[in-house]
Amino acid sequence: MTRWIDAAFVRGGTSKGVFFRADDLPPLADDTGGDDPSAGRDRSAWDAIFTAVIGSPDPFGRQLDGMGGGISSLSKVMVVSASERPGVDLDYTFAQVEITEATVDYSGNCGNLSSGVVPFALLAGLVDAGDGWHVFRLFNTNTGKLVDVGLTVEGGQAAVDGDFTLPGVSGTGAPIELIYPYPAGSRTGALLPTGKASESIDADGIMFDATLIDATLPLVIVPAAAVGLNGDELPERIDADGPAMRVIGDLRRNAAVRMSLSETRETAPQVVPKVAVVTTPTPTRLLDGTTLAAEDADIVVRVISMGQAHRAVPGTAAMCLAAAALVPDTIVNLILTRSERPPAGPELRIGTPSGVVTAAAVRDESTGAVTAASLFRTARVLMRGQVAVPD
Repeated sequence: MTRWIDAAFVRGGTSKGVFFRADDLPPLADDTGGDDPSAGRDRSAWDAIFTAVIGSPDPFGRQLDGMGGGISSLSKVMVVSASERPGVDLDYTFAQVEITEATVDYSGNCGNLSSGVVPFALLAGLVDAGDGWHVFRLFNTNTGKLVDVGLTVEGGQAAVDGDFTLPGVSGTGAPIELIYPYPAGSRTGALLPTGKASESIDADGIMFDATLIDATLPLVIVPAAAVGLNGDELPERIDADGPAMRVIGDLRRNAAVRMSLSETRETAPQVVPKVAVVTTPTPTRLLDGTTLAAEDADIVVRVISMGQAHRAVPGTAAMCLAAAALVPDTIVNLILTRSERPPAGPELRIGTPSGVVTAAAVRDESTGAVTAASLFRTARVLMRGQVAVPD
C-alpha cells in the first residue's frame, strides 16, 4: 500500500529538500511545552515518513528509490507551519536524513534550505503578501532562534528571476537575504562554548589547535595542515582521503563532547558540530574547472558535513565563519590578521569548491556579542504535488 502526502520539492541555496506543511504530517505526541514545539516529542512517525520519502537507508549511497541525491546537501526535509508566536510569521523544523541508515537528525538548522521556507509557505498558503520586498520572521525549532528572511514577492509568490549569482548553482536568480539576529549559542548557549577562542584538542591521537564556536550552528574550525590536507582539494579527493577523514571524524566527536552537545563520543549528533578545514587564500581549482584567484577570497574553506565534504558551504557554516572572523584569536581571525589583504568590513569572502560565498557578521565591540549574521541565497520551488510513502 502507498500513501500520498502533499509536499513540494524545493532548492534552497546549494541544497535541495522535500518540504511539508506540518498539518499534513502526523501530530507529534508527548508535548512537554516550552519554546520549542518539537522538544520532548516522539518523532518516530515523522522519521518513518522522511526516510521513506528521501530513500534511506540505501547501502549503495544513491537514494534512487527516493527523492534524495546521495549526498548530505540533497538528503533533507523541512516542515513548515504558520506561527502562533507574537511577531513571528512561520515556524520551521529541519530534518537531516542519513543516507545509509534509517535515521533522522534534528540537532541543527540548515541555512541553505532556510531560504526556501518562505517561497514554500507562500505557495502553500501559510502566509501571504503583496508585491514588493518583504521581510518575514521565522522561528527555527531546532535551535530556538529567530531568522529574518527578506525577498521580493511577485503575484503572491516569491520572485525567481533575478541577476544574483550563487556559487554552485547554475544561472542567476532573485536574491533572498537571511539575517540571523543574535546567532550565538544556537545549540550550546554560548558563542565560545568552552570560553576559549582557540584550544588544544585531540584527534586520532594527535593534539592540535582548533576553534570551537557556535553562531547559527556549532562549528569546529581547524587548520587544513593539522588534518593532513592542503585545504584547496576538491570534495571527491577529500572524501577519498581515509586518514584525513578519520582524523576529522574523531575531531568532530571529541569536539561534540567538549561543546556539551553529547555526553560521549558515541552519542555525538550527526549534523553538529560540522568541521571547517581552513587555510590562507591560494589559487584554487573549482568544480566547474575554473580557477579561483587567491586575491578573490579572504579565506579558503572545506566543510565536512555528515561525513562528506560539502560541494559549496552550508549557509549556517558560512555565517559562523564570518562571526569567527570578528572574534580575536580564533583560527579564522588569526589567518585574517596575518593576511596581506585583511577584509575591511563585516563581510568575509569564503573560497569554496564552487566559488566565493560572501557572508557577514556584526559584533558589539563593547560586549563582544555577535549581534547578527547574514548572507544572500536564491531559492526555487521545483515541484509541488504529492509524494509517495510506502505504508
